[in-house]
Amino acid sequence: MKIETLTLPGISLIKPQRFFDQRGFFSEMFHKQRYIEKGIHCEFVQDNHSFSQRGTLRGMHFQRAPGQAKLIWVMQGVIFDVVVDICPTRSTFGKWLGIYLDAEKGEQLFIPTGYAHGFCVMSETAHVCYKVSSCFDPLEEKGFRYDDPDIGINWPLSSVILSEKDRNQPFLRQIT
Repeated sequence: MKIETLTLPGISLIKPQRFFDQRGFFSEMFHKQRYIEKGIHCEFVQDNHSFSQRGTLRGMHFQRAPGQAKLIWVMQGVIFDVVVDICPTRSTFGKWLGIYLDAEKGEQLFIPTGYAHGFCVMSETAHVCYKVSSCFDPLEEKGFRYDDPDIGINWPLSSVILSEKDRNQPFLRQIT
């Protein structure tokens, strides 16, 4: 696999190797020791899968204690995936990074703790899978508005489908 370090601290784009033949391809989606050898030291404890239609926006979400690292990939479709640095002691606090993840490319995004995460679906539908380093805890789950003007995320869609919860999230400055 190849790993590309992105502009925010600890965020990595992972490109697993694919082996093609007349049947299609084979790819290892996760191999703990290989990830450790590449510098990703994370104990994943839960796998999640979401299915969404075009225009769905999920985010911006994070868990407080103990935090939640994520390894994200798309099994079908295309998403615009966004991370926002929510660690107030870093110089990159409030900065965001967006990247397209496409099932055809098979890339993964590693997000360590200290970041909020969200995505919008660009294809007709998308199946998004992700591993997390701590189990979902509704008491520790937090989020902020996807359109927070202090963050200024440049989402590629002008109209989005939101859950009631995401529509009513506070601004980041209201929760930090």
